[in-house]
Amino acid sequence: MPAAASRRGGGVAAEPAAVRPRVNRRVLGIGLVVVVPLLAILFLNLGRDPRTVRSPLIGRAAPAFSLVPAGGGDPVSLDSLRGRTVVVNFWATWCVPCFQEHAALTGAARALRDVQFLGVVYEDEEDRIRAFVQERGAAYPSLLDPGGKTAMAYGVFGVPETFFIDGEGRIVEKFSGPLDPGTIGALVARAKGGPR
Repeated sequence: MPAAASRRGGGVAAEPAAVRPRVNRRVLGIGLVVVVPLLAILFLNLGRDPRTVRSPLIGRAAPAFSLVPAGGGDPVSLDSLRGRTVVVNFWATWCVPCFQEHAALTGAARALRDVQFLGVVYEDEEDRIRAFVQERGAAYPSLLDPGGKTAMAYGVFGVPETFFIDGEGRIVEKFSGPLDPGTIGALVARAKGGPR
């Protein structure tokens, strides 16, 4: 009989009601504050070309530098090139896209004699740089950047990255990734004051 009594509720405690999980409104609010702007940024940037990275330096004076060429020689100063359009390409011998764009940059440097091309070598060894240039040729100096100070001043995130500087020393454009001849021509034209 005790079993029957317990079924009728005699003397045995009833099972507790199922506990519903409570939503912590504060955590939910903080999560929404973080996630919603990130989703908005994601959707606003869909379809954009990741190689055309807008730099906060665009429209500002290019950071000055004076760097020694690989293999020796007099330092090359950006200030000494004032009045000319300058293309500064950050590259490295271990960078596969840098191999891809080297011929296009060398060809452009030979064809566009009124534009000064400069290569700034990013985290590399001088022996490897000289071997690369000897094997593939060069039409402009490859400059050593001890400690990566120039790369840091330009906000270089990875190589290749190329900056197009007008005759007044302002950065007009930045391009991330390997360049082709058409892109080089178009961006040099912008740096010379052509259509944007």
